[in-house]
Amino acid sequence: MSYNDRFVRACRKESVDRVPVWYMRQAGRYDPEYRKIKERYSLLEICRQPELAAEVTLMPVRKLDVDAAILYSDIMNPVASIGIDFDIVANVGPVIANPIRSRADVERLKPIDVEGDLSHVLETIRILDRELDVPLITFAGAPFTIASYLIEGRPSRNYLRTKEMMYGAPDVWHLLMDKLGDMVIAYLRAHIAAGGKAIQLFDSWVGALAPDDFRHFVLPTVERIFAELSDLPQPKIYFPGVGSG
Repeated sequence: MSYNDRFVRACRKESVDRVPVWYMRQAGRYDPEYRKIKERYSLLEICRQPELAAEVTLMPVRKLDVDAAILYSDIMNPVASIGIDFDIVANVGPVIANPIRSRADVERLKPIDVEGDLSHVLETIRILDRELDVPLITFAGAPFTIASYLIEGRPSRNYLRTKEMMYGAPDVWHLLMDKLGDMVIAYLRAHIAAGGKAIQLFDSWVGALAPDDFRHFVLPTVERIFAELSDLPQPKIYFPGVGSG
């Protein structure tokens, strides 16, 4: 089986015959086969079944002949391992049963146990490493974006509780960011060990911050994540999302 490494070579600024581009399009909006699977299983149920999660990951690669695969997962998956009870609610998004509101809440968070609690994610990556003829991109949610869900308790438009903690209790905020940074580092390192060929850090909602707030409250943790993963040769991508220009 020939292996198409165009995406990885482009990430490394090596010569490529054409430059890969990314059009973000949810499978639920274009793929009837995926919509049928979602009629039977929720997102989290798919994630917990490695064979099924791998099959869903493979579907667009087979149908669209793209240059990379993106792991079928969700940015909230690792928080279950650190002591957060959550669900992905249809037409809402992540809903947290026990939101983070105090220093005691942050201190109760446990270190992540990737092998013990998230072995299904790693097994999905191993299956895909055997099956794919293109690189697999795996990902994690960035600490600010994860923190916004943990503090607000659900998706938000204004992030008032999040900013209240940042400005009103910066020591608590930085402790939370440190713990989430540790979670991300361990999670992504395990992805690479299982066979991921590139890693991406999604900071979907960091555009809600002013540039100075980003530099002070978020960037140090992002820089620490990439510094602590710098020994890994695989490409690493930071994706600041909506409104982050």
